[in-house]
Amino acid sequence: MRSVADDLREELQDQGLLLPFEERMALALRLGERGLEMFCQASGLDRETAIREMQRQRQAGRVPSKCMSDLIG
Repeated sequence: MRSVADDLREELQDQGLLLPFEERMALALRLGERGLEMFCQASGLDRETAIREMQRQRQAGRVPSKCMSDLIG
């Protein structure tokens, strides 16, 4: 059974596919920036600290990498 969220997701995806590549990339970058701002506000972190925290969380549970540990702590 399909939900309203499924229908909306499909509709938004179809709309996105109609955009030229440059506009899709610009939209993706804007959405990423918006998400980062929301994360900063919710966690009370500055931009650089929030980026490092997101990178650290992304690495959690993965096989440790000396290179990544050196880069993001």
